[in-house]
Amino acid sequence: MVLSSLASRLSPLASQFAAPYRAARSRIDRWRLQTRGAETGSIVLVQRRIFILPSRYGMIYIGALFLMLTGAVNYSLSLGFVLTFLLAALGVNSILHTFRNLAHLKIVPGRVQPVFAGDHAHFMLAIDNPGALDRFSIAITPGGGVTVYTDVPARQSVSTSVAIQAPRRGILMPGRLTIWTNYPLGLCRAWAYAEPEVRCVVYPRPEAAHIPLPLPAAHAGLGIAHGSGQEDFAGLRSYHPGDSPRQIAWKAAARGQGLLTKQFSGRIDTEMWLDWQDTPDALGVEGRLSRLARWVIDAQIAGISFGLRLPGVTVPPEPGKAQHDRCLEALAFYQSGAQPG
Repeated sequence: MVLSSLASRLSPLASQFAAPYRAARSRIDRWRLQTRGAETGSIVLVQRRIFILPSRYGMIYIGALFLMLTGAVNYSLSLGFVLTFLLAALGVNSILHTFRNLAHLKIVPGRVQPVFAGDHAHFMLAIDNPGALDRFSIAITPGGGVTVYTDVPARQSVSTSVAIQAPRRGILMPGRLTIWTNYPLGLCRAWAYAEPEVRCVVYPRPEAAHIPLPLPAAHAGLGIAHGSGQEDFAGLRSYHPGDSPRQIAWKAAARGQGLLTKQFSGRIDTEMWLDWQDTPDALGVEGRLSRLARWVIDAQIAGISFGLRLPGVTVPPEPGKAQHDRCLEALAFYQSGAQPG
């Protein structure tokens, strides 16, 4: 009874101090782990972002110095003191050089090409060294990824690629990267965290089996008069990425009218719809997206003008690589909550 009464009295007091404690703990974690979230633009590794501690070999080095100092004190060895303090000064200098090897580097994220689910996305990073000293053995480690190493000459920029596996379709971000070095002696490890705001579009993995494409349908109405046939000239339209160079009106471009594409008539062209309804329900959502991804790739290779129909999403028919990318992106973002950007 006494303990129960004491607990009931202390409970309001504990709840009163719980919120300030959680806020203080959150601030300490942000400082300790540098949890700033994704950062836009270039990231400069200023002094307050860099941590430095002895490495495993550094701890062994400190232990050896302590034993040497103990022996020199016990046996009054003058040369022992000289050697111990000389090695200790070497260790202190290595702290400065290790820190300076990382300080003031600038990390600039680059473009990343879309990948299929299950592949590795290669995030390009440019490391700029504004200083007059070369930087050696700069390492970048993504969370759960493979460490990459590079050297950055003085007043130059070096590009490096960080590979991160893309487990599922949608948007993949690199997350927090650890940029570190233990140059020159390996006695200290200096590191900083960076989380660039760059994203990679991950397409659904295409179905392995080559399922025959749906039957194409003939154009109707205006589609007959303004197809992509090669018989009678029907006019010009704005250039779309992926249009054949042979259909571009180069004379109009030379007159400063911009890129225009010739349209022809006189032949009933065909267009193909890649429809969600043409895939079996038994495949499930991801299986149906994988089959549509396979059809998109095969239709683009075949040079067919194709469109895509998903529940709530329609991509009008167009030929070319740009249409291929638009359709795969629509498949990547289907029911994912992400928006194309």
